[in-house]
Amino acid sequence: MYDFLKSLDRRWIFLLMLLAVAIPILGGWRFPERPSPLVETVFDTIEDLPAGSRVWMAYDYDPASQGELHPMGMAFARHCALKRHKMYFMTLWPQGTVMVQSCLDMLKTEFPDLVYGEDYVNLGFRPGSEGPIKIIVTDLRKSVSSDINGVSLDEIPMTRDLKNVQGVDLIINVSSGTPGTKEWVLYASTPFHITTVAGCTGVQTPYLYPYVPDQLLGMLGAIKGGAEYEFLLLDAYPQLRDNPDAKEALRRMGPQLFGHLLLIALIVMGNVIYFMQRQRGEV
Repeated sequence: MYDFLKSLDRRWIFLLMLLAVAIPILGGWRFPERPSPLVETVFDTIEDLPAGSRVWMAYDYDPASQGELHPMGMAFARHCALKRHKMYFMTLWPQGTVMVQSCLDMLKTEFPDLVYGEDYVNLGFRPGSEGPIKIIVTDLRKSVSSDINGVSLDEIPMTRDLKNVQGVDLIINVSSGTPGTKEWVLYASTPFHITTVAGCTGVQTPYLYPYVPDQLLGMLGAIKGGAEYEFLLLDAYPQLRDNPDAKEALRRMGPQLFGHLLLIALIVMGNVIYFMQRQRGEV
């Protein structure tokens, strides 16, 4: 066995990883999640808002982070739609408009009773890194005068009386970098005491923990956080259980689990082989 493992062709390892990822995907394997307190806080914050509350949906990520962040972005939109909150979509990333449009397409398909301009609006991309945040917290129209279609905010029912972001009940930010959650915390939630929750990449999460819970009420970390949030959403709204798109993060946890287990096994195996070689004087 030792000689076999020592001379094992690496292509077998590549094949094992392919199977570890492909089999859970093809089998549609899903596993129950145990939501963390941070995820439960995010869910409860949105759930406890009165119906019709104003929610600022700041989606600051692009297709490069779609696999990790888009399921939680879609879950946030679904939750707000189910609660009949008013959703104001905006992005500080040029390609974030694609992600926002994907959420709007989902709303049109799954919630056809919602009306654009009355229940949700797309304010599009705003250039200038954190600059637009500093402006819209005091005067929305100095940075955003129309929606993505060029319609004046004064002509859109849900923006007609909105003077600035201080007029919303909650900020939801989905972020993969800068500008993103940190900037919304520094220039919106902290100075103006606007309740804020977020979803971000796994790499970004540790840097945001210091802001929790005073400046950032709760946070979803990576695809794991998205899966936990979907688990809570499906539990609270059983009608979503027949919608495969509402389980996207849960679906992606299967291949991640088996891929990680295989990596751990390979690391252990590699160390065993190394120490056996040392005992035999081969290294």
